[in-house]
Amino acid sequence: MHDIEVINDPAAAEVTLDPIRAELLAALAEPGSATTLAAQIGLTRQKVNYHLRALETHGLVELVEERKKGNVVERVLQATAASYVISPTALSAVAPDPGRAPDQLSARWLLALAARLVREVGDLITGAAAAQKPLATFAIDSEIRFATAADRAAFAQELGDSVKTLVAKYHSETAPAGRDHRFVVGLHPKPKAAPPLVSPSGAPDHQKD
Repeated sequence: MHDIEVINDPAAAEVTLDPIRAELLAALAEPGSATTLAAQIGLTRQKVNYHLRALETHGLVELVEERKKGNVVERVLQATAASYVISPTALSAVAPDPGRAPDQLSARWLLALAARLVREVGDLITGAAAAQKPLATFAIDSEIRFATAADRAAFAQELGDSVKTLVAKYHSETAPAGRDHRFVVGLHPKPKAAPPLVSPSGAPDHQKD
């Protein structure tokens, strides 16, 4: 079971958007059968089996084992990943193109870059898995609090200058055995955490039994 898997197929993406099937995928982080899942999510075993067949057809769940109980064979399944990301490839006709309107100060351009990152890295993971080879990647995730908008602008300018210098130092246009790499840097405000839901009694929901 992978930590994360990228969905490229439009039909598979459609399957995951069904609320019941999404709930089944979450439940199948641990192996389960139609019988155990039916009790867990409150559906009949027949309906659960119907949804499981759709998930299995698109490679989102896989068979772990078969258990024979009398004259019945119980199939135990597990999700292929703990979480899923739908690639822009699934909406190829309307997928964002960062090359269309590059603008370093545009949030939508940053989103287009992120979408391309999902698509390209997802394809690379698929190819590396098929070839049974490791994939060389590197990422940094950090947070910074700016005292003023001027500090933020100065940081962006200094970061841009530093990156240009570093790229110029290591970029080799004519290396015969070289391989091109994609390098993306993004900066955006951190979304505010949503307040906890409050029950009619006035207590936050997360405090309820």
